[in-house]
Amino acid sequence: MDAETIRKLIESGLPGARADVRGDDGVHFEATVVSEAFRGKLPLVRHRLVYATLGDLMGGAIHALALKTVTPEEVA
Repeated sequence: MDAETIRKLIESGLPGARADVRGDDGVHFEATVVSEAFRGKLPLVRHRLVYATLGDLMGGAIHALALKTVTPEEVA
């Protein structure tokens, strides 16, 4: 697994989202995801939205994914 593939999956699963994904070893990654879909949602719900875009890869090809999930306003 690579960071670019994960970025594409997240961005296609959350239309309008921007994701910055990093990871050097192919199994441990960290991502910052900016999306309007997070507005009004608690962090746990935001993380679940991201995990849903990755499906069965979580816990398999992706061993760990540290997330920072923010709305566009929270970035500014």
